[in-house]
Amino acid sequence: MTAQTTSRYVTRKPDVLQGEPIIADTRTTVRAIVGLWRLGTSPEEIPTHLPHLTLAQVFDALSFYLDNQAEINDYIERNRIPEEKIHPSVKATLG
Repeated sequence: MTAQTTSRYVTRKPDVLQGEPIIADTRTTVRAIVGLWRLGTSPEEIPTHLPHLTLAQVFDALSFYLDNQAEINDYIERNRIPEEKIHPSVKATLG
């Protein structure tokens, strides 16, 4: 399938995660990067957690998110684990 480039590093491929925005040549979603950022991870630290990404890719993903918040927030919400399905020991570590 053909990829649709939406920014320098963010793309969509209909055959990868149903076209959800990802970092080109990876399966890493913009949603995953935003999730780390929302947890308080600085953009400079995100490549430590996702070492296959460059800082430029991280910043591009965050820029894409800021321009497309409603869409990415929808992906985040659709992939949220329901509270009742989170194991109590995991809840305890999340505080």
